This record gives sequence, structure tokens and C-alpha cells, in this order.
Amino acid sequence: MAKILILHTGGTIGMTRTEAGYRPDGEYFRQAVFHMDSLKAKGMPEWDFLETDPLLDSSLMTVAEWNTIGQVIADRYSQYDGFVILHGTDTMAYTASALSFMLKGLNKPVILTGSQIPLCETRSDGRDNLITSMIIAGAGKVREVCIYFGGLLLRGNRATKYSADGMQAFVSPNYPPLATAGISIQYNDSALLHRRSDRFEMRAFANVPIGVIKVFPGIRFELFESVLTGKLRGVVIETFGSGNIPDVGGKLLPLLEKARANGTVITVCSQCPQATVDINAYETGHMFVQAGAVSGRDMTTEAAVAKLYYLFSVYSDPERIHYSMERDIRGELTAKEDL
Repeated sequence: MAKILILHTGGTIGMTRTEAGYRPDGEYFRQAVFHMDSLKAKGMPEWDFLETDPLLDSSLMTVAEWNTIGQVIADRYSQYDGFVILHGTDTMAYTASALSFMLKGLNKPVILTGSQIPLCETRSDGRDNLITSMIIAGAGKVREVCIYFGGLLLRGNRATKYSADGMQAFVSPNYPPLATAGISIQYNDSALLHRRSDRFEMRAFANVPIGVIKVFPGIRFELFESVLTGKLRGVVIETFGSGNIPDVGGKLLPLLEKARANGTVITVCSQCPQATVDINAYETGHMFVQAGAVSGRDMTTEAAVAKLYYLFSVYSDPERIHYSMERDIRGELTAKEDL
């Protein structure tokens, strides 16, 4: 029988009501989990329970918390057949992306889940999300970092939060679900990552300065001159469409060229959830080519940010990082030849 570690990091699933609103309540949640009959039912994997300290609303997650979660998995990797991470929804896609890069050579399921309604409430979706995540982790069919939510199993670094109100909080706009959970759990075998042959290792992230700039009509790029300095190691620019950007007055290109000369890795993603960036497609995107920017292709912003943190933790040469950003290393983007 498989043995799974449940790691509770905080988030809505483990919160209770207070006068100031919902907040994490570790004592309540521990008791609720240990008295959940479904987790003890025949056919369920064995499990242990662990909490991070402090438990956090996921809006408070930082690189330090990503490293803590990754280290918990690394320290116990040989003791368990899989891991279920309970996490808030707001930054779950960021954490899932970070873990996908951090855990090199992963050959076990790491499933992040949570809920839109706390477990303390009658209509909580947390029970099904937790139970189904445990079944998927125990089956051992997936060997990557995933998000399970509302009946869908998604690749972690392909997911993005879609809804703050619906029970299906996440979508994977540029990659199919890995599994769907109805009466039975149906796996999409062709979408799963192949078994890794390299040795498992955990690479903690350096907390390097990374930024995100979202383009909007009428944006004045000169106001960002103080941001695009040599201190900023990487920046993700969310453009229109497939990589289009308005440069009224020619202010942007000199800024990008200066940032690139200072060693900043510039990655271009799209504001459209379903899109593939091609900075050569339109004249309005060609300045990125001139400035030596990286096409994020069909990566989510969450994946691009996490990948920058990872690569800056592995390499010191910006050119090596620039090269690697455009290459698929954990299933986070679709290679040109596969489009």
C-alpha cells in the first residue's frame, strides 16, 4: 500500500471564521483530517500529516516558503510514495510552478490542492479535493507536480487561477488536463511526463530580484526606467496578443537595450491566457528581437517567474539563462517543433 505525506501549509481549506474574517486554524484542521472517515476507508493509501509553521494565507507566500516546502519533500523523499500539499488558491499556481523546477528528477506525484470554501463549512469542496488528491497520489501514475481541483488534474506549471468564486478555480489554457475525476479517474496518458532517468535533487531558489510589468493602453515606459536597472535580474513583460506592445515615442527600446546590457533577462509572455508569443510576428513586437528579449511562448506568467528564479539559482551567466528560458525543461512550454 502506498504511503503519502499530507503537508498543510495554510490556505482556505484549513481556515475557520473569526471576527476579522477567515484565518488558518491548525488545531481545528488537524482534528478534522484525523476524524475524516473517508481518509481511512479501504483502498485509501496510508498517510502521515505535517504542518508548516506558521500556516499562511497563500497571498503571503514567498520564495522562502517555496524553499521550505521543497525541502520538506526532499528530506522525506525516500519515506513516501507521494505528497499532497494543502495550499491556498491565490498563489497555488506559483508554488506548483516553483516546485516543478525545484524538484529535479522527480519520479513521484506531488499534488497541490485546497478549497474555495473552508472545510469547517457545510458546502466545503475541500473534502473531495483532498480525498481525490490522495487517491491520485497513491496510484503513482503521475510523476510530476500537479494541481488537483474541482475534478481536474492539471500540470502545475501549466495552470493558472481562473476563478475566485467557482469550484473549478484553475485552468490549463495551453495544455490538456492530465486526468479528469468523474465516477472514475480517467488519465490522459499521452499528456503525462515520462519517467525521469536523472537523479532526484532539490535546488533551493536564490531570492533574486524578479519583476513583472503588465502592458496597458497608454503606458508610459519612461516611468519604468528606475525599475529596469542592473539590480533587476529578470523581468516578465505581459504584452498584448502574441507579443505586441505599444512604443509611442520610441521610449521602450532604449530601456530594454539598457536592461539587457546590464544582464537583465527579459521574458515576453501574453496577457491572453490562451496564446503563444511570437515576437517576430508583428512589427509592434519586433523591438523585443532588437533588444534580445526571450519569447515565453505559451508559458504562463507564473511558470515564467518561477523558471527565472530557478535558472538564476543554477547559472550565473545571463546568456545561459536566456538560452534556457526558451527551452522546455519541465513540460512548462510547447517546443516549436510540436506546434
